[in-house]
Amino acid sequence: MKKVLFVITSHGVKGNTGKPTGYYLGEVSHPWKELKEAGYEIDFVSPKGGLSPVDGKDLEDPINKEFWENKVYQKKISNSFKPETINSKDYIAIFYAGGHGTMWDFPEANLIGKKAAEIYESGGVVAAVCHGPSGLVNLKLSNGKYLIEGKKVNGFTNEEEEAVGLTKVVPFLLEDKLKERGANYKKSEPWKEHVEVDERLITGQNPQSAAKVGKEMVKLLSAIKN
Repeated sequence: MKKVLFVITSHGVKGNTGKPTGYYLGEVSHPWKELKEAGYEIDFVSPKGGLSPVDGKDLEDPINKEFWENKVYQKKISNSFKPETINSKDYIAIFYAGGHGTMWDFPEANLIGKKAAEIYESGGVVAAVCHGPSGLVNLKLSNGKYLIEGKKVNGFTNEEEEAVGLTKVVPFLLEDKLKERGANYKKSEPWKEHVEVDERLITGQNPQSAAKVGKEMVKLLSAIKN
């Protein structure tokens, strides 16, 4: 069974605020749980490789705690691969985890985007949650078109960004950028679970949608495998 590649941010500061950020733990742990229980092995890559900053480290959440205390995966996520070491042929899916840090380094992570396009064009799945779709805004296929063009997509909404007080801090508003790229952007009320599946592209709106993104990945991968 081919593996699944999780993309996590290397960026640890919210703009000029000096406040820490990183990948959002629940947006890694909840999809990880779904995929791991379905028998998939997961690797991690980040734009710079190595140790990535973590945000939302709520160990009262039992799935966060299970992930954080798993020695195998703690070692993996603490030593994420550098993009140039990744062979896209090893993976059946790629998943962009969220967290505000992604807004600063995912859009320009061109080599990861190239690997994602290769996975997709080889019949694999591309998925993302919350701010993770920032990794899709510059992702082009071999025909020169944006992967998300014309596809149903969602991600962290303008209303949600306003609710957390960061509309003037993030380098762009994710909802607006996804629309600019020609995506058929869909959304629900803030903090409601919302996942879109369009062909082999899966996107979730917010942290509340992370587990369902994992479930939809398992469902889609099972259909592909069969």
